[in-house]
Amino acid sequence: MSDELGLDLVALRRELHQIPETGLDLPKTQGLILEALRGLELEVTTGTQATSVTAVLRGGRPGAGRASVLLRGDMDGLPLSENTGLPFASRNGAMHACGHDLHMAGLVGAARLLDARRSQLQGDVIFMFQPGEEGFNGAQVMIEEGVLDAAGTRPSGAYGLHVVSDAAAGVFTNRPGPYMAAFCRLDVVVNGRGGHGARPFQALDPIQVGAEIIGALQTYVTRRFDVFDPVILTVGEFHGGTAPNVIPDSAVFRAGIRCFTPEVEDRLEGELPDLVTGIAHAHGLSADVAFRRTLPATINDAEHAEFWASTAQDLFGEGRFEALPNPKAGSEDFSRILNEIPGSYGHLGAGSRDMDPVDWAPIHSARAVFEDSVLEDHALFLAALAERRLQRVAAPSA
Repeated sequence: MSDELGLDLVALRRELHQIPETGLDLPKTQGLILEALRGLELEVTTGTQATSVTAVLRGGRPGAGRASVLLRGDMDGLPLSENTGLPFASRNGAMHACGHDLHMAGLVGAARLLDARRSQLQGDVIFMFQPGEEGFNGAQVMIEEGVLDAAGTRPSGAYGLHVVSDAAAGVFTNRPGPYMAAFCRLDVVVNGRGGHGARPFQALDPIQVGAEIIGALQTYVTRRFDVFDPVILTVGEFHGGTAPNVIPDSAVFRAGIRCFTPEVEDRLEGELPDLVTGIAHAHGLSADVAFRRTLPATINDAEHAEFWASTAQDLFGEGRFEALPNPKAGSEDFSRILNEIPGSYGHLGAGSRDMDPVDWAPIHSARAVFEDSVLEDHALFLAALAERRLQRVAAPSA
């Protein structure tokens, strides 16, 4: 990679960093990406339900069945005010606190590298610039709009890379099998009968029963599920009552639930509502329960994960790759792509080299600072994944 390209990617990343947008509607971000791709021989389309960008690069060498590969970079920021003190910090009340500005710049870099090697590519590459990763189901929106069929044939592999602000810069991480958690919601309304706080025997207290249900849920997931295929349940909301001497008619709580396999997700959906309603009924109350599957687990195909890891080691050396012993408990909507296409997803450390590691803030923090010099490796790695995968697919007929 030329020094000029590296400097261009850093400049693009910093420009994107200053104009973060949230959700599915990112017009300024989309405009910068389209401008950055201008001049490349790409078939570019934009979304209608979201301001996505899909770009297809047609390789020059014939391959077996005209194979394709998908590379993805997410585009949206988060609704929090930046507190980094950087000269290019956002000032619009949103922030690229998850590093998506680097993801976009890295994917643009991969497109430029692969465009320069077009004549050597043994197939096509789909560049997926995706809005709405932060809870807006943007990957599913792009699937419904045809991103997986953009090249004419479904990809033989799909790959993603996420930067991390509190890990050593330049270190790649990955693992086969479950890589990131599924995320579900449990929404509960406990229906009781209100009354005076001095006469609880004349009421049906939904707050007390709700608290008992919450404790039982924590006991249930630790005692009924295998610790090596775990469940993480966090009640982040509990609302009930308006005064300390009044028993309300109802109480509401909401829980986020994470797990790592579809089988456990199925069990949770079937068993947790029964537990909630059973405890409520035991106290003479009722409960309305909604279990909502939000994101499936991100599960790396074993062969593609090995390919992902070996590519990182070949390019950057064994010391720059770490195989994770356990999956990460966060969730990622690239899981929707991997539900359709075999592939692999992993992380790249981007902790600032100008800071003491003890001062690194994690992603989603208003203080998160990313080392943007990793963009060269980011772009090179994504480009190599695509080129090598196309070579591997074409090899049997070569």
